[in-house]
Amino acid sequence: MSTKSSSDKHKAILLICDGLGDRPSVDGKTPLQAAYTPNLDELSASGINGLMDVISPGIVPGSDTAHLSLFGYDPYRYYPGRGVFEALGADMELHKGDVAFRANFATVDDEMRVLDRRAGRNGSKELAEVLNGLEIDGVTISLRNTTQHRCAMVMRGEQLSRYVSDVDTHEAGDFVQDCKPLKDGAAERKTATIVNKFVKMSYELLNEQPVNAERRQKGELPANIILLRGAGSYEKITSLKERFGFTSACVAGASLYKGVAKYLGMQVLTVEGATGKADTNLHNKAEAALQALEEHDFVFVHVKDTDNNGHDGNFEGKKRIIERIDKELVGRLKDADAYLVVTGDHSTPVSLKRHSSDPVPVVIKGEGVRTDAVKNFDEVSVASGGLNRLRGLDLMLIMSDFMGYFTMYGT
Repeated sequence: MSTKSSSDKHKAILLICDGLGDRPSVDGKTPLQAAYTPNLDELSASGINGLMDVISPGIVPGSDTAHLSLFGYDPYRYYPGRGVFEALGADMELHKGDVAFRANFATVDDEMRVLDRRAGRNGSKELAEVLNGLEIDGVTISLRNTTQHRCAMVMRGEQLSRYVSDVDTHEAGDFVQDCKPLKDGAAERKTATIVNKFVKMSYELLNEQPVNAERRQKGELPANIILLRGAGSYEKITSLKERFGFTSACVAGASLYKGVAKYLGMQVLTVEGATGKADTNLHNKAEAALQALEEHDFVFVHVKDTDNNGHDGNFEGKKRIIERIDKELVGRLKDADAYLVVTGDHSTPVSLKRHSSDPVPVVIKGEGVRTDAVKNFDEVSVASGGLNRLRGLDLMLIMSDFMGYFTMYGT
């Protein structure tokens, strides 16, 4: 294989609306179909459209594995575990041998039955500090609250392994389950033992904290335990710049997506008001993306709240954030001197309140794109577009070719 590059280089923006895809649920429409989206529809009318299986047909993607695939990294080969991304996104230091976890503040009763996996989506940096710095059997625990109920945790010590099971069952009403080794080894057994000790200790230390006493008085759910999942261990991989040749930057609010970006060598930008929640400042994100284009070839912009509303079963909320994306982000980015790609990382149907394997819509607008007959950006209309049905792994290769960075197969 020989690497070529055109004399003319172009820039690109990739806008990923988390959990964008959906299924018809209100008046036979998805939130994207029901939303007023003149700017997205304009992109579809002037671009090339299609449906995308982010990993492969029938596979339900996690947000972490989905983003790896969208950036051209096969998750079956490159996935280090969710915890690595959460920790990197939280600006936590990671060394080879550390084990990182995705962590949630949750609410349990005195029998350790999970009442709410997210403690009402209400975390606390103060409560995280109660647990930060604990030492268990010679292993140091670092915990950081990132957004809402979400946290990242890093275990540092000798003979640790990422091959342990989740404590979080993903279902309210279940009892907190024990962490178990997934391999028969001393490191796996030690790691699982420490995880179980930490989870028990988190309940003992958090349950009677003044913050939680105040929440109970207000009728709010206490954040009285930490549930762990997605154990991972860090190893350096080939960056986007090394693979494709272009520089890149990330505009995101939630730690996971910043972590994926750091893992792949992107510059993560600090944007005022970018929260990863419903109150995220989309105007500032748009301006940050346009400014980043002055110094970078490729800019990744992420919006989380489409997914949040899907998980909450909130059709109107998902419709509202899509309309905000259309007006405040796409309306500002559509005229940039760059290719603009809009898609999702997976579908989160409001009728299911979880991720699904449904393919996501995708549109690419820019110089030289073969315009198709699609006029509306939604899950049904784009199915007849010129991109047909592609894989997530294909997207970055297609974008790289449009941008003028490509690898010729053969001579």
